[in-house]
Amino acid sequence: MNRLNKTILGITAVAFTVACGNNEEKNNEETKDITPAFDISQIDSTVNPCEDFEQYAVGNWLKDNPVPESESRWGSFNIVHDANEIKLRAIVEEAAEAKAEKGTALQQVGDFYASALDSTTANELGIKPIQPLLDKIDAVSNVQELVEMMAETRKNGSGSMFSGYVGVDSKNSTQYIMYLSQGGLGLPDKAYYTPQDERGENILAAYKEHIAALFVLSGADEATANENATQVVEIESNLAENSMDRVERRNPEKTYNKMTVDEVQSLCPNIDWNSFFVAAELKGIEDLIVGQPAFFKALNKSLEAFPIDNWKTYMKWHLINDMGGNLSIEFEQQVFSFYSTTLRGVKEMKPRWKRALSKSNGNVGEQIGKLFVEKHFPEESKQKVLDLIGNINTVFKERVQKLEWMSDSTKTKALEKLSKFTYKIGYPDKWEDYSSVDIQANTLAQNVMNMNYFEYKKNVDRLGKPIDKDEWGMNPQTINAYYNPTMNEIVFPAAILQPPFFNPDADDPINYGGIGGVIGHEFSHGFDDQGSKFDGNGNLNNWWSDEDLANFKERTNKLVNQFDAYEVAEGNHVNGQLTLGENIADIAGITLSYYALEKAMEGKEDPMIDGYTYQQRFFLGWAQVWHTNSKDEALINQVKTDPHSPTRFRTIGPLTNMVEFHNAFGCKEGKMIAPDSSRVTIW
Repeated sequence: MNRLNKTILGITAVAFTVACGNNEEKNNEETKDITPAFDISQIDSTVNPCEDFEQYAVGNWLKDNPVPESESRWGSFNIVHDANEIKLRAIVEEAAEAKAEKGTALQQVGDFYASALDSTTANELGIKPIQPLLDKIDAVSNVQELVEMMAETRKNGSGSMFSGYVGVDSKNSTQYIMYLSQGGLGLPDKAYYTPQDERGENILAAYKEHIAALFVLSGADEATANENATQVVEIESNLAENSMDRVERRNPEKTYNKMTVDEVQSLCPNIDWNSFFVAAELKGIEDLIVGQPAFFKALNKSLEAFPIDNWKTYMKWHLINDMGGNLSIEFEQQVFSFYSTTLRGVKEMKPRWKRALSKSNGNVGEQIGKLFVEKHFPEESKQKVLDLIGNINTVFKERVQKLEWMSDSTKTKALEKLSKFTYKIGYPDKWEDYSSVDIQANTLAQNVMNMNYFEYKKNVDRLGKPIDKDEWGMNPQTINAYYNPTMNEIVFPAAILQPPFFNPDADDPINYGGIGGVIGHEFSHGFDDQGSKFDGNGNLNNWWSDEDLANFKERTNKLVNQFDAYEVAEGNHVNGQLTLGENIADIAGITLSYYALEKAMEGKEDPMIDGYTYQQRFFLGWAQVWHTNSKDEALINQVKTDPHSPTRFRTIGPLTNMVEFHNAFGCKEGKMIAPDSSRVTIW
């Protein structure tokens, strides 16, 4: 179950080094305390910035930094992530050696990391850690026992058939409610089950081979394993056929279908829902939000269409696949082979310590975060970011007031929502108490299941309790940020407050092009095509006039068309509708940050660093954040599944619409200038 129902800025991996320009000594004399933070050696001056700004700004970097075999892409985020891993490795290794008191963050971090490093025990155990659950699945004799068994596997971290979680009610942000939604697929998207080209057919065939291989590792003979794979793909194809696509699922109005338990019972009568809720430890359910009623109506038929033994095979598959990365090396390698190599082009597994650290972050991440901020979060950074937030907030207000396409009544409501934004920076004010969770140094799979159950219980036990406004949806060491519409809040974990996003010693333009663009992006998520449907109190509630909404859609449709035209590997295009929210946030975010910089520069002289004006350095800072090389497999998977555009188009797409960029680089013509008829300005 998801910990939060939120919209998140998913950051794709990209590269960065904080280095001064070639004229460092001269510039330091001229600018005194201003430290340049853009390495001009990454600029390819043979390219016209008005033709291809990405190649101009970071072309040499792209040429000199191919994607390593252990990665699907390589860019600033990867380099920051790697630097972060060195800090985190020191923390977890110190914890592992500490032999701290049972139940403390230090003990849990140390012992979990030790268990993730312990390949000897994992290899000796093989499938044994999950064998009791597999045996329970084997004992199932009917559909009701099947779905109640699914509740048990979900508590341990394995999902199948459908999904569910307790979250803030989108139309009543003062209470929690149970959400039910589609699920149960092992491939990244429903489209993978109906391939339209040779590559898609090869992936589906490889998926069947992957299923069979894991069943063989689990003890099945080859013939049985192949038959199992056929059964799994048949069931998943059926579920996929009746699932909403990703574009539809972005729409919070389409996925908000409030029902009583009796209405859910009528929708899918082959499941005794009250008994399921008891098995799932869900108490006091009166109403639910059903994301996709058509899916559950079809699921009712599917439960009759496939034999119970096939459903048991399907459930065992999901348990094995979901837990495979925590079992022996053979299981881990097989999961890597399909999900990393076949789907994303990654050829080599990372070293065991990095895999162990990743598992630790994924399971005892908050405990690590508590240790991380004690060592690596300078509190003065918090105030500097708050100053940036204040400037961007002021600019947003000013720009809303001047909008020609929005009526005064809607402007008033937009400003009211903006005034109710809250901000979380660095780390939580209160930490979760995990002391009751049993973590031992030689039981990786069991540790994972114990943590999964703790998080599961914490989620379902929310029902009937007050909203926890102190809760975070990311750990402090996460290089990311997010906007949560039901809380109307923006969250900046500590780890994102470092270069290339934020450098306390850098000149303002680089910081405004970096963390300023991220802050503006998150502000704008409150006013993108879906976030704009929520009011200042976090409720799904239309506050727009019909005319203003039509004007907004006219502008966003232009953005859809612009990004639909961007082509990636093998003729695959960006999905402008799927990525619309992120694209709105990018173009609005960089615009807000640009004008916040202009406000910060009022009354100041431009020091001209490395021959670049402060406006030019702002856009160079933006390019520095997003520059990335990606493997074709990763790009193709991204445009099919990710609501974020590939980083090349995050770099250049917004700028083609900005007169401010054209003026900064003196662009009179070129591919970086969108025609007047298709140019997009929203906020």
